[in-house]
Amino acid sequence: MPSFDFDLFVIGGGSGGVRSARVAASLGKKVGIAEEYRYGGTCVIRGCVPKKLFVYASQYSEHFEDAAGFGWTVGESSFDWKKLIEAKDKEIARLEGLYRKGLDNAKAEIFDTRAELVDAHTIKLLKTGQTITAETIVIATGGRPNLHTALPGHELCISSNEAFHLKELPKSILIAGGGYIAVEFANIFHGLGVETTLIYRGAEILSRFDHDLRKGLHEAMEEKGIRILCHDIIEHVEKAEGRLSVRTKSDKSLTVDTVMLALGRTPNTENLGLQAAGVAIDEQGAVIVDEYSRTSVPNIFALGDVTDRVQLTPVAIHEAMCFIETVYKDNPTRPDHELIPTAVFSQPEIGTVGLTEEDAAKRYPELEVYRAQFRPMKATLSGRAEKMIMKLIVNAADRKVIGAHILGHDAGEMAQLLGITLKAGCTKDDFDRTMAVHPTAAEELVTMYSPSYRIRNGERV
Repeated sequence: MPSFDFDLFVIGGGSGGVRSARVAASLGKKVGIAEEYRYGGTCVIRGCVPKKLFVYASQYSEHFEDAAGFGWTVGESSFDWKKLIEAKDKEIARLEGLYRKGLDNAKAEIFDTRAELVDAHTIKLLKTGQTITAETIVIATGGRPNLHTALPGHELCISSNEAFHLKELPKSILIAGGGYIAVEFANIFHGLGVETTLIYRGAEILSRFDHDLRKGLHEAMEEKGIRILCHDIIEHVEKAEGRLSVRTKSDKSLTVDTVMLALGRTPNTENLGLQAAGVAIDEQGAVIVDEYSRTSVPNIFALGDVTDRVQLTPVAIHEAMCFIETVYKDNPTRPDHELIPTAVFSQPEIGTVGLTEEDAAKRYPELEVYRAQFRPMKATLSGRAEKMIMKLIVNAADRKVIGAHILGHDAGEMAQLLGITLKAGCTKDDFDRTMAVHPTAAEELVTMYSPSYRIRNGERV
């Protein structure tokens, strides 16, 4: 039997990497983990956690306005960008400390360095030049924003990474992209008082989401004052008198303070030594894995965004726990990527789980669609012109609920609970038998007794 320095070595200190390292170490395995930047990965350091803090900050402008309808007189308000950044940085540092503490407590050995593969069992630590060996290796290096280097002037633009560290809040911003990152930041910057424009090549934002929610959010954003340009892309960016001049494919000219590119993400696989180790990647640079997260090399596994399966933090953690079951508990376990609840922290929020109406219509001969659109109770006194949308997609043959979609306040919270419901295989009859909680917006989910319409063989009837 060959002798190795470590039972497990993990390259990457994000959610999937830390979870696999910490749990393996707690099982008595000798574990090492290397991270070249900060522990916590995209989510904690430059992703969903600081983004959600920014979302909260950006909502206060509307909260102050709404208060008048409930009898409150709010004095003059002002916003300090630097204070938000300082508070955010303090919280991120606290969370990073918890990640490190968890690894320490489990007796995993932490390396603050970039690590690269030399061969299937050997890793080089670049800070010291040291080489170490491991019986099993996990690649969990995540992804990064696509810098869109083919765009003339791309070097003048920022990505979501830089958005968390801007020295000054811009007066105006143009955001390129139609996915959840672009949409969330458009709402964040607008809520903080920035003149915001979103530009997207498609016909409608959020291409993978249900069409009613996409359309409803688009309308709500424009009503707030966010400019949305669809069927268009940026063709050129250049400096112009201290600002940025932008030309688009449709020959529009815009002058803004900041341009942010949110045009997808790229797996972090360059210069990792994957070729030397025999690890296969696809055309986009993502590590190719089997149903158990095993790469083309039997002792090397890959988790999270570097595999480009589902780019969500809980998915990376789930994949890590399946890896532990498979490798260290003699219980081969495949990650379950079906019925994953998802939230877009736009304003209003989107919460969704299961199939969209469009996808369900391609898979099932007949659907029942239950849809409600209404003004939320809070808006009746605030005077805000907003609507909530709730939608259930039901397979007519067995009455199983196969999709649930919400646009409105706390949609993300509702999506988490709906995820349990759909995962359990509940039917529309189960929804109908459930007592409503009144007065809530969520009660609409159990009081839509009659289908709004049906879809048969892809056609609405």
